[in-house]
Amino acid sequence: MAKTIDLELTRAEVEVLELEARLRVVPMNDTQLSDALKTALLAKKERLAKLRTLHAASSRPKDAEDGQANQPLPPHAVRRAPLKRSVPQRSKAKSGK
Repeated sequence: MAKTIDLELTRAEVEVLELEARLRVVPMNDTQLSDALKTALLAKKERLAKLRTLHAASSRPKDAEDGQANQPLPPHAVRRAPLKRSVPQRSKAKSGK
């Protein structure tokens, strides 16, 4: 199954990070800007939480809702162990002396 990207969720996460960064560099005497940024950040975090729950619910497999989550995974969905690399051995050089 291909992994889907919810652009609205991604954008909301970026907006929260931008607001947090902006809040860190507010001048100390600018309380009005600080209060406005805190209010906006709170609203964005609430929206982000809602989007995350919606995204999690939509990306859940349909089998899990039917109670068939205990079925074994198909072979192509199982993660394999990484391949071990072997170092090629050089043949010993013959001395011509």
